[in-house]
Amino acid sequence: MAERIAIGCDHGGYILKERLKKYLSRRGYVAEDFGTDSRDPADYPLIGYEVAKSVSDGRFKRAILICKTGIGMSIIANKLRNVRSGVCNTVAQARTSRLHNDTNVLSLAAKYINFGEAEKIVSVWLKTEALSGRHRRRVRQIGRLEKNIP
Repeated sequence: MAERIAIGCDHGGYILKERLKKYLSRRGYVAEDFGTDSRDPADYPLIGYEVAKSVSDGRFKRAILICKTGIGMSIIANKLRNVRSGVCNTVAQARTSRLHNDTNVLSLAAKYINFGEAEKIVSVWLKTEALSGRHRRRVRQIGRLEKNIP
């Protein structure tokens, strides 16, 4: 069965999201689109929250969020338990975010990367497995600490 990936964007990431959905489909993934559905203004916190919630509650293992900088989406995503989001504008950042931090939400900056770069970033992010040892220990520490957040 194909892995399902939640995907969402605001108006600034709409074009990139639409292209990435097709790319993911060609790679054998099922992209579940949480919106937005046009280039009309859309509030990233609402969309980012719904996508991150789908990872937090276990409906999806991983997700991709897109806005102009990736930062706003990453901020809202990281408000939810069990979500580890990082903004990745390079393949190296995507690889390291998975290896060291076991990110489960990838935030992309549509303003700063083109589709070819996004394709490579997503590919590496999806294929890279998290490291064990000290990196896994640190990710578990984050999970324990977030339980103390009201």
